[in-house]
Amino acid sequence: MRIIFFLIYISTFNLLVAQENESKKNKDSINELPKKESVLPKDGVYRSNPIKGYNDAYYELSRVNPSIGLPDNKYNLQTPQATLEHFVVSCRNQKYREAAYALNLNLLPDNITLDQAGELAQKLFIVLDSRVKIDWDGLSDRPDGQTDIQTTTNQAIAGSPRRSVVFGSIDLGERDVMLRLQRVKYKDYGAFWLISGNTVENIEPLYVEYGPRKLDRMMPHWARIKFFNAPIWKLLGTLILMGVSFLVGWIFFRVLKFVFRRFKKEWLTTFSAKLAKPGAIAIGVLFFYVTLNELISFAGPFASNIYAVLLIIVVGSVTWFIMKFIDAFMIYVAENQIGDVSVEENSEARKSLTYISVARRIITFLVTIIGISIVLSQFRSFEKLGISLLASAGVVTVVLGVAAQSTLGNIIAGIQIAITRPAKIGDTVIIDDNWGYVEDITFTYMVVRTWDLRRLVVPLKEIISKTFENWSMTSANQIRPIVLYADYHVDVDKIRAKFKELLESNDKWDKEQAPSVQVTEVTERSVQIRALCSAKDAMSSWDLHCELREQLVKYISSLEKGTYLTRSRNLMDTSWNAEK
Repeated sequence: MRIIFFLIYISTFNLLVAQENESKKNKDSINELPKKESVLPKDGVYRSNPIKGYNDAYYELSRVNPSIGLPDNKYNLQTPQATLEHFVVSCRNQKYREAAYALNLNLLPDNITLDQAGELAQKLFIVLDSRVKIDWDGLSDRPDGQTDIQTTTNQAIAGSPRRSVVFGSIDLGERDVMLRLQRVKYKDYGAFWLISGNTVENIEPLYVEYGPRKLDRMMPHWARIKFFNAPIWKLLGTLILMGVSFLVGWIFFRVLKFVFRRFKKEWLTTFSAKLAKPGAIAIGVLFFYVTLNELISFAGPFASNIYAVLLIIVVGSVTWFIMKFIDAFMIYVAENQIGDVSVEENSEARKSLTYISVARRIITFLVTIIGISIVLSQFRSFEKLGISLLASAGVVTVVLGVAAQSTLGNIIAGIQIAITRPAKIGDTVIIDDNWGYVEDITFTYMVVRTWDLRRLVVPLKEIISKTFENWSMTSANQIRPIVLYADYHVDVDKIRAKFKELLESNDKWDKEQAPSVQVTEVTERSVQIRALCSAKDAMSSWDLHCELREQLVKYISSLEKGTYLTRSRNLMDTSWNAEK
């Protein structure tokens, strides 16, 4: 067994040594990772603008890379795609001096050496490999720089040649650096494509911003064995950083809980309960994002994906924390600074709660939109999408208007309700013959809790466009009628006196409406008597109304043993009996 392990160890060691030797052969005498310091000579000699003139097909130059000379004919620089392929393939094979011939060095000092130019090429390749996703399909492979367009008849399409092509862009501080290929012509030589002088001029600052991180420089070459196109140590380092970030978030969560638990103030307890978890997640994600950017850099197609995912997670976690903070603040204000909204006559409290509810949702919506905008602004592909949408703005507007008509109408109605206040949280309303209380007002609908504990979900457009009853819009006080029917012989004054006695002895009466009993209608068999009672709110008035009606019915029934209850009278003709 020991012999087997020894043989495996020897084989692995020989493999690493072979890789190291092969790498040294292909290094083209350039260091594995260039330093962040500029390679440009300090006593560099800069010359005047090399552009002699230009036409629609190319830039005419007065010189081309005098320090390293013109590119050899064996290098294919005839098209934008060929030039960029030559640069990328040469750098992947660590032939950086060959890759340097694809650069336009005219804006750099004339005394730059080929080794220094090769190091510039390596720096640009590292930046491209880690931060720029090149659209090879969209890059022209024609000398005139045009992109072929397929037609049904396979006929040629006339167009103007291009002398400048963008193959990528990258943020640098507060500006965007556009990466370009330019078609140039020198003397009687044929026109060819080079990476533009302005792009080359930005290589040093781009490398300082996006070059290898600290751990990249510390790791020896043998530790860079790749697994899924990424060095194993980077994958392991990333997993370790994830674990450390989780630990940082967990410690923050525990410390926050421990510290706020020692304070007796209610608002601190509320905020710690609501914000500890989202705050810990946001801190952990931010720690991971910052440390990963400082210590480890990824390259290749994997790099653009991981940085995009990380950005989405960071913005999402911070947005979630802000939304939770807004929720916690609004809930604290609603629970501690606003009176009891269950008391219907407390109109100011219900008005304030409605404002807070609507404001909470509007702010949450705005924070979400801002977070999404920040994420989308980091992806260049969405700029093309935006241009396409603008180009077809008329059609898109019509489609969106039809598709989102209901949703947008409800959102606008919600804003209108918040301003005009036809209904507030806690109001007593009747909608489609359903009596209930406004329980919540969201972005698009209102929740009404009926007296039998059902929930009506009413679109806000219905509230604005249709008639409904609001019993507590200005005041919760309510008057209810009690309707009774009695015989024509009834003494209304007795009923009036009895009603006054019953009303004044009931605690639910709010004394706003004086006792009132009136004969409001007569029928062929009875008179209609209406008594009015008032109470502080709808529920109290309903209970008072039911109690008094029951007592009045009992009283009328007891008068002269029910003589005054409604009755039907039939008149019989007895004259035929007398004749008989």
